[in-house]
Amino acid sequence: MGQAMFSSQHLPTLGTVRLTALCVFSALGSFVWGYTIGILGTIYVAPGFLAALREPTAPQFGMMTAFYYLGTWTSFVFIAPRLADTLGRRYAAFVGTCVVCVGTAVETGAGGGRERGVAMMIIGRVIAGLGTAVLSTSVPLFQAEITPAARRGRFVVLNHVGLVAGLASAFWVGYGMTFWKHHNGFYLSWRLSVAVLFIPAIIFLVGLPFLPETPRWLLEKGHTARAEKSLLWIRGSRTLTPSISAELEEIKENIAYHHAHSIQSWKELFRDPDLFSRLWRGAAIQFMSQMSGSTAMKYYLPTNFLALGLGRRMALMAGGIESTLKIVCAIFGMTIIDRIGRRAALFVGAGIMIVALLINGALPQAFPDNQNRASDYACIVFIFFFTFGYSIGFGPTTWVYGSEIFPTYARAKGLCFSASGGAIGSIVVAQIWPVAFKRIGSKTYFIFMAINIASVVIIYVFYPETKGKTLEELDGLFGKVTASSDNRLAGEDGVADAKQGHESPKVEEVLAGGDEKV
Repeated sequence: MGQAMFSSQHLPTLGTVRLTALCVFSALGSFVWGYTIGILGTIYVAPGFLAALREPTAPQFGMMTAFYYLGTWTSFVFIAPRLADTLGRRYAAFVGTCVVCVGTAVETGAGGGRERGVAMMIIGRVIAGLGTAVLSTSVPLFQAEITPAARRGRFVVLNHVGLVAGLASAFWVGYGMTFWKHHNGFYLSWRLSVAVLFIPAIIFLVGLPFLPETPRWLLEKGHTARAEKSLLWIRGSRTLTPSISAELEEIKENIAYHHAHSIQSWKELFRDPDLFSRLWRGAAIQFMSQMSGSTAMKYYLPTNFLALGLGRRMALMAGGIESTLKIVCAIFGMTIIDRIGRRAALFVGAGIMIVALLINGALPQAFPDNQNRASDYACIVFIFFFTFGYSIGFGPTTWVYGSEIFPTYARAKGLCFSASGGAIGSIVVAQIWPVAFKRIGSKTYFIFMAINIASVVIIYVFYPETKGKTLEELDGLFGKVTASSDNRLAGEDGVADAKQGHESPKVEEVLAGGDEKV
């Protein structure tokens, strides 16, 4: 009996099991996103792909990479927020996945000469970018809005775990295809490696309709009963406990406050000083994350390994190991992000990346043309260190920070616009890297080392810590107070809003208006 008591005390609660299952499954959408990114780097060094597109030039490689981010930027600004607000987090992800599949199909059929093949790849990448922008915002929104504040960091980081798992799988698929020695393998292996994405995408599409919608979005739309039912199921409770009631009431009060102050257009994100203070921070941290050099490591990693003297198969295997390391590092980051805080994670990660970029820039200059194998191997090792730094710093923290700083009514629009900053950074890096590396070689690493140094200074000066704050309490940190905080202050002062002729609307009255918007 003592053993049974010990086991029951250490078993996770039903709510924890359900929350974990929901966040893990939703991370499958991030897996699709990661695979879409990672597979491109493997086919860039595939002989069959190079033959089908008749040896694209360095600028054309840059265009194939950069136009993907033109699609993501367009979607972040004009499509993703509308879908997330209108359809909800689940069905926005559903639509985004369908669009990614269409783009992948176009990429799989690319060929017919350089101009036609490059054009098909660009079109496919733009379409895929439109879809992944929806995925990369709706998944962390879903995770953030179903998770208690004390555990939000570790669960939202599952978004990044899914991303890096997709990246790693793409590299290992590319590596496996190098063993397809049959004549058809030369022409078909790269196409099959791209088409593998349909497997996780279909699984994700089948499962999404069975997930509950987030209570926050349901309350935002005025569906109070459905929101209560959703939160009860997620928390693993059959009855409305005091803690769940308090959680629902806090969400209601916050939404009621923000409905009374709701923005009417995108312009309000720029006009309202408190919203703009969130907006520029969210966009800037996304921009810095991609300008750190991570985009180049995702897309041009096998090419970078080839430059260090590795053969094609070894380069792809090293890429697979590097991407698998990202999974371990992301899980490690998931365990520490709520302990050490967002700022500390960013500082430590950026410091490691700075050292790694310095080594990769300096050693090839000291020992050019692969004349010193020890130098080349040291560079490879420090690329792995770069991965570690990014995976505990910018990688997970960027999305956690961006998903938690915006108030409920502006969260989808704010996160989508912030993510567009990352798309701009990726476009810049995708164009710069292949051309710069061809012209100045390893000195390219020094450019991104300097950017990381500047990022550390910017984060230290302008980014407050958000660790442990509820999504509602963060309003006070950035200049607005939640409705509950407002009421507490009013109670302490003994002054009612009605006394000044500014009586606040009742929660039920504000939420009732939501049915007209659905």
